[in-house]
Amino acid sequence: MTHLSRRLFLAATLGTAATRLAAQTAVPPAWQAVADRATALDQLHSLIVAQGGERVIAAAPRGRGLDGLANVKSVSKTLVAALTGAAVDRGEVTLQSTLGDVAPALIPAGADPRVARITFENLVTMRAGLERTSGGNYGGWVSSGDWVADALSRPMETEPGGRMLYSTGSIHILGAVLSEVGGASLLDLARARLGRPLGIDVPPWTRDPQGRYLGGNEMALTPTAMLRFAEMVRQGGVWDGNRVLSEAWIAAAFRPNTRSPYSRLSYGYGWFLGQAQGTDYALARGYGGQIIAVVPELDLSVVITSDPTLPARSDGYFGVLMDLIEDAIIPTARSI
Repeated sequence: MTHLSRRLFLAATLGTAATRLAAQTAVPPAWQAVADRATALDQLHSLIVAQGGERVIAAAPRGRGLDGLANVKSVSKTLVAALTGAAVDRGEVTLQSTLGDVAPALIPAGADPRVARITFENLVTMRAGLERTSGGNYGGWVSSGDWVADALSRPMETEPGGRMLYSTGSIHILGAVLSEVGGASLLDLARARLGRPLGIDVPPWTRDPQGRYLGGNEMALTPTAMLRFAEMVRQGGVWDGNRVLSEAWIAAAFRPNTRSPYSRLSYGYGWFLGQAQGTDYALARGYGGQIIAVVPELDLSVVITSDPTLPARSDGYFGVLMDLIEDAIIPTARSI
């Protein structure tokens, strides 16, 4: 990536981040066309755009409002990736730690011997090599009696570290191992390592038959909370002067490791990575059109929530949202 590092570690200039982002102001004239274009989308529930730590658009034409909980769907994967960074920062694991090293008890009997060699980096980049549990395999996976064992028992389609195989199962395994090494549930880790530092609530969400919180799907946050997470990432891991994640983790998370075969976007540690008009951005994406985007070069954070029951394909509604970000939001931010 060529531009993401330019302003990655700059904090906003005046006042606390919480106070600035809570301020409700009218949409500046330069942003009105963007707001009108977004709120006209029937599937969109909310849009927040912040530049330089100031909210320039804060609209919720549908749904539960900016302070109502939204199911963020696979944006959860980016949140679990952030918890991986927190574990690495604390020295609990390294990215090269393997399942055989740190969680051998989770590996079921009869699993491919290569499963023990799967690393944290393989999991967080969804390059574990295991058959996917997403898409058409998702229903059968969540109907199983042990989601971790089922995911780890699937055939290896590539060597660990090979191509990206988008799979909620890989992130669920990651969450289970983070819970093992952190000595707490994934919920408790999320509350302690993200919720409390950011001053946001992380409510309980779906658990598997063993009581493990689902890694990679079904977490819920308010749009306002999503913005705080985005702003922390945009500012190199700092929120209100307090370090939440290390600069090194944020920089590493924004480096391409693989590429999505569906969106063709690059992928780092939990973030899709793209470029629009020469400007790099990082994107968290969830089913239905749930998005957190950060554009450090432009001091820009974007949050979008949408109807979580409707699809958002790259050639459909998600493509419309990408056009909104790439052709409207980023150019407007560049012009200011």
